[in-house]
Amino acid sequence: MTSAALPIQTGDRRRRVMITPEGIALPVTVASRGARVGALVLDFLILFVALLVFTLLLGWIFGGVIDEIVDNADENISGAGEFLFIIYVIMLFLARYGYFLACELGPRSATPGKRMTGIRVASRDGGRLTAEAVIARNLLRDIELFLPLIFLMVAPSGDMGAAGFAGMVWFLIFMAFPFFNKDALRAGDVIAGTWVVEAPRAKLAETLSTQGAAKGTSGLTGATYQFGEEELSVYGEHELQTLERVLRDNNDEALVAVHATICRKIGWEPGAGDERAFLEAFYAQLRARLEGGMRFGQRKRDKHS
Repeated sequence: MTSAALPIQTGDRRRRVMITPEGIALPVTVASRGARVGALVLDFLILFVALLVFTLLLGWIFGGVIDEIVDNADENISGAGEFLFIIYVIMLFLARYGYFLACELGPRSATPGKRMTGIRVASRDGGRLTAEAVIARNLLRDIELFLPLIFLMVAPSGDMGAAGFAGMVWFLIFMAFPFFNKDALRAGDVIAGTWVVEAPRAKLAETLSTQGAAKGTSGLTGATYQFGEEELSVYGEHELQTLERVLRDNNDEALVAVHATICRKIGWEPGAGDERAFLEAFYAQLRARLEGGMRFGQRKRDKHS
């Protein structure tokens, strides 16, 4: 089943409804351009401070070797100096690429800067954020940010010529790409099939982690929902997180759609009128099963695992 992101008819122009591959409608809010710029500035500030501390630490530990590298920059340096230089270059590479890749591939799909501004990276089809997508969107940062900045720094010197100015304009188009579309997508987002959305800080209702919810007793109808091992085994951590968002948003249409999807998947006959109690019970029991598996080193990341 294909997926799509549809606008919600409300006063907020950044609100969308995302249709997942399972046919579940999830309301999301596209992150503002200001929040994305703020997150990027914070991330670069974190990287700058980390590199400064790393450089000072190297200078304190290997001060003599560094002095040798500086004094003999045009001559042969010792093996220790070469090794230290290679370590520093590797650190710069990891800071430039590894920081964003590692953070966005984590469970929160966000760098510290994004987390502080309340946004995260997500797949536009509602599926799991893959490593290929994260790598693709981050590799294009050179074209979208670093190369335009380099051209802008060189431009005042007047040494670029007509070809240089044409290249600068070309790369500036990539830099300004988020202003050319309503979802504030970078070129990297377009290629990777991702977007950046707001990450709600609200927590699940307390009833989801109570014993009553785990037992699956509805406060509305008195019905008891108990699911067996075979029924709970069809879903993993990704689907649990999706269900968590649905319960948090408490959108009636989404609750009905998810309820019908789960019932169809596990072979139950979907009723009507008690969808939230059913989903709370399924969430609590699925979470308990997954947490129990983790204690024994067994993880089920998604329904395909």
